Amino acid sequence: MESRKVRRVSVTLPALGEPGLYLSNVTSLEGGRGRVAEFQYADQDLRELDLAGAHLLDGRIQRVRTQRARLHEVRADSVQFTDCDLSSLTWSGSKLSRVTFSNCKLMGAQFEDVALDNVLFENCKFDYATLDRLRATGPLIFSKCTLRETTIKACDLSSVAFDACDLRLTEFEGGKYRDCDLRGNDLSTLRGAAVLKKVLIDRAQVAQLAEALAAELEVTYGEDLDDD
Repeated sequence: MESRKVRRVSVTLPALGEPGLYLSNVTSLEGGRGRVAEFQYADQDLRELDLAGAHLLDGRIQRVRTQRARLHEVRADSVQFTDCDLSSLTWSGSKLSRVTFSNCKLMGAQFEDVALDNVLFENCKFDYATLDRLRATGPLIFSKCTLRETTIKACDLSSVAFDACDLRLTEFEGGKYRDCDLRGNDLSTLRGAAVLKKVLIDRAQVAQLAEALAAELEVTYGEDLDDD
């Protein structure tokens, strides 16, 4: 199986090129008994996407745009999302395994109580999104993603890798981040730096974290005061 590696974290990618696997074009993600397998769902412009209790297995979802999407208790195994606009997405109570999101818009999206195992987000936009109780139960990589003003709340992102991501005003509220690899990212403007205990950084990033913490504490620099 193919994989993608960022430093110490290696994600196993969806196995959609296996011999004997043929993907059939489908016009809906609602299958019999909630299961859709060996599928390709592409070039859809939807007003609404609403899935509950579904299982997506071995498939590609490409160039899908939706004004509003709600996915609850949806399991995805070996699925690729490519060039999708899911900015209004709400995804809750679910598990994703061997799933990739490439060049997807997830602006303002809400992920709530979702378990991620071998998941890759690459060149995705999470600006203004909320990641609430996200759990990395296996390898997880954010590569070249923007997370401007994204709220990351009560998540377990232990051993997750962020690579060349835009973390401007990204806010961390509680959670677990042991060995979360933040090397190669600018940390100077993120919020909630105090909760990032036991993360992995380069020595040069210490000054960036100090700058972020100083901004959060609203300190005043003596050099800026007029003592006269």
